[in-house]
Amino acid sequence: MGTKHTRIADGDPTDPDDLLPEQSVLSLEEYLEMQAAIGNRTRFEIVYRLSHADELTPTELDSVLEIDDSTLHYHLNKLRDVGLIEKRVRTERDSDGLYTYYRATILGDVLLEHGVEELLRREWDFSEAYDSSET
Repeated sequence: MGTKHTRIADGDPTDPDDLLPEQSVLSLEEYLEMQAAIGNRTRFEIVYRLSHADELTPTELDSVLEIDDSTLHYHLNKLRDVGLIEKRVRTERDSDGLYTYYRATILGDVLLEHGVEELLRREWDFSEAYDSSET
């Protein structure tokens, strides 16, 4: 894979901290923690499934991810800590006896859609553009 050699363009900040507005909601470190959290395969899959399913219970996540309960909750807590998912607790159990649900936050949806998913979609473009079997 080739490399892209560019310099910082005029008007772009030389310090990455300056990419954020002065009154930023989150710090650069917090954004990087989000990126690091979604960089784990299991956590990526959790955010992906929550983003595309609206909300799921831990039981539903466990059945599609096939991981043990303690591992699932470790990853759910990590994603909650960095703000990529949120937990909703019902005051009463539903018909299946479940009352805890998780869903992706707006930040989780955006990081997924404009980060990892975008890179994966571009992979299709790259392979089509450089496919020599079509000539």
